[in-house]
Amino acid sequence: MGFATTRQLLTLKEACDWASSFLGRNISESNISYLIQYGKVKKYGENGSTQIDACDLKNYYQSFNGQREVEWKKKLGNDLNWSLSFDNLREKDTTKHVHRLHPYKGKFIPQLVEYFIDDHTDDFKKQSFFKKDDIILDPFSGSGTTLVQANELGIHSIGIDISRFNCMITDTKLLDYDLDLLIQDIKTINIAITKFETDAKIQEFEKELYLELTKFNNKNFPSPDYKRKIYKKEIDENKYSATKEKGFLNIYNKLVAKYKIELKQEKNKTFLDRWYIKNIRKEIDFAFDQIKKIRDEKNKRILAVILSRTIRSCRATTHSDLATLKEPQITTYYCWKHKKICKPLFSIKYWFDRYANDTIARIKEFQKLKNGAHWASITGDSRTVDIGNEIKSRNKKFYKLLKKQKIQGIFSSPPYVGQIDYHEQHAYAYDLFGFERKDELEIGPLYKGQGLEAKKSYAEGISQVLLNSKKYLSDNFDVFLVANDKWNLYPQIAEKAGMKIVNQFKRPVLNRTERDKNPYSEIIFHFKKI
Repeated sequence: MGFATTRQLLTLKEACDWASSFLGRNISESNISYLIQYGKVKKYGENGSTQIDACDLKNYYQSFNGQREVEWKKKLGNDLNWSLSFDNLREKDTTKHVHRLHPYKGKFIPQLVEYFIDDHTDDFKKQSFFKKDDIILDPFSGSGTTLVQANELGIHSIGIDISRFNCMITDTKLLDYDLDLLIQDIKTINIAITKFETDAKIQEFEKELYLELTKFNNKNFPSPDYKRKIYKKEIDENKYSATKEKGFLNIYNKLVAKYKIELKQEKNKTFLDRWYIKNIRKEIDFAFDQIKKIRDEKNKRILAVILSRTIRSCRATTHSDLATLKEPQITTYYCWKHKKICKPLFSIKYWFDRYANDTIARIKEFQKLKNGAHWASITGDSRTVDIGNEIKSRNKKFYKLLKKQKIQGIFSSPPYVGQIDYHEQHAYAYDLFGFERKDELEIGPLYKGQGLEAKKSYAEGISQVLLNSKKYLSDNFDVFLVANDKWNLYPQIAEKAGMKIVNQFKRPVLNRTERDKNPYSEIIFHFKKI
């Protein structure tokens, strides 16, 4: 004879209180909503009165959250410092204000920078390394995470990057804007893009396609039930999704034929030729022509970054392959990220409008936090660049300060050996803006591989950067380098640079965007003068 189980149903608010008490840290409603949305716990209740079972919640936290630290330490070692995982943060925290002005593969979260450069004391850290009005250097500045966080904390900063486009992203994050003029210029461009039509059939085609997709997905991939069945292994996702993908592809092909939609461009020479559906390419070219007409140079730059962010999202690729492109995707497909059938994009209009509004909100938020610190973003080779001359030509006050107190230290994430081609990840922007690429000057790029010569060249390159930077550092400097040093290259890098490793902090890297979710860690090396 079976017995009915008694459910203890909780509202979202009650679930937050329960989970916060159970875990000993603050859990928000958005944290609980995430668990429901992704099928981790079952939803009860209708008409907006969402409830969940306390037993479901307890089982989830016991089977995943609490166990994740244990499992990761089994695989990566007991020296893994879980306090540096920042696992209590939501995505909105790790992409706060201008940190999400433009995607950038390989950047660290701002909280990691803040942890080491903020002048608070901590039981784990024991001491503060930087304080307000110090100068900090990032010789691999990427999209400017270190510079933005330093500015927020009142620390002066210098960033160097070989990629002109990377420096453009950094500049647009840190520039001061006339917000009223910026809002007006963005509105002008947005209206022009909205009114621009290359093919009247596109709107009707997308409208019908959207209706068919919604009907198909609601029937075959109901949310969150479908995700929960995958989570509980009640469905073979590979087989099920392949069958359904084929089923909808027939509907898609009929609609393409019905509306005579041209998918491919005539040319296939450049990145913009290959990775964009024909209508999108026409809209991109039109939008860029309009941006060129903007008179205010700062506004022109931020509008160009909004367009770049837009066209990155509009590439003909699957959502799960946005970080690393594989093949152009011009048909509908099963999306491993969203767990349903998704479609390629046929217009930039929605995304430009969305990113334009998002950009204004983020700049407004950061403007309130900026601390008046000096900053400089230098496009150049960190192995040879003359930092003093570059600062002198840009900001006389900053140069005077640099001469007086020197740079207190470095916080940077050098490239990893053979993992990313830093120019290629923004190939669309280099094509559109006509910037000169300097791929051959990248240190440790993907195209050079991970062989013996590549490792030797990498170690030499990083040590040269440190030697050049050391000319401008104070005697009691602190250098922090974030690296995944699986080849054990950093001890020899330190030696070549005339430095010593005084400490290292091994942290788990959570919430990676790639489909490979295996436990992964990185080390923050602390270097000092010998």
